[in-house]
Amino acid sequence: MPVPTVDKIWMDGELVDWDDATVHVLTPTLHYGWGVFEGIRAYETEHGPAVFMHRAHMERLVRSAQILQMTVPYTVDELMEATRELIRVNGLRSCYIRPLVYLGYGEMGLNPLPSSVRAMIAVWPWGTYLGDEGLTNGVDAKISSWTRIGSNMIPTGTKACGVYINSSLAKVEALNAGYDEAILLNDSGRVAEGSGENVFVVKDGTLLTPPLADGVLRGVTREAIIGFAHDLGIPFAETVLLRQDLYTADEAFYTGTAAEVVPIRSVDDRVIGPPGPITTQLQDTFFATVQGREPRYADLLDVVA
Repeated sequence: MPVPTVDKIWMDGELVDWDDATVHVLTPTLHYGWGVFEGIRAYETEHGPAVFMHRAHMERLVRSAQILQMTVPYTVDELMEATRELIRVNGLRSCYIRPLVYLGYGEMGLNPLPSSVRAMIAVWPWGTYLGDEGLTNGVDAKISSWTRIGSNMIPTGTKACGVYINSSLAKVEALNAGYDEAILLNDSGRVAEGSGENVFVVKDGTLLTPPLADGVLRGVTREAIIGFAHDLGIPFAETVLLRQDLYTADEAFYTGTAAEVVPIRSVDDRVIGPPGPITTQLQDTFFATVQGREPRYADLLDVVA
């Protein structure tokens, strides 16, 4: 489905008409994938649109750029204000937000350093990534034949553009095989993450997720869920997970900005079942928080006044 258009996109400090937000075909980012991005959501609340964990996302964007030796020409506060302005100008009550730091037109070649660093932010209405049915009843996952990239290949702690070829290959394979989403293992056969989500399982009442060292992106929603679990008294551990741990899990779910909190009902045709009590409790807490109905987590929301 095409991206729904809105009036304006923010590019390098200016609001540009949607159809005029273009770059040159010789930008090195297009050819070599040298860029970083974020996925963020703003939700409708009784106080107006509110961006969930806005600062954490923008700080990760800047960190990702630093790892790739790109100096973002804007501060975190400036990027946050640009996002607020963009939401106001486009009159959105809720939306998906896509910041991108990329290389401008300049020197072509594998050395990115001489090229100028550019930035843009786009917003648009976007519903549930894995569908309303998946959000309610769970999705079917497939262990991908594609291995999650290793941290000494491309830094797995960055949301680098080129990294997501790995994710896209896994996603397409899963869809072509009749599944909703993929789960990638690392080169040691350990569970890493979904194509664009972190993975959690529940076993014997304990919430488990793979450690960052297994090729896992430090997801912003992942961190929120870990915090919710702590506050709710749910036992939690980061631990190595193998394929068999997914097959025998009592509950499992994905987390991510696009996916939000989505139950996994089966993995490789091994039935886990409908959403369990811990998944449901964390999912309910997440949506109460992002919709502004949970006062104790009000500080996680940046209300667009």
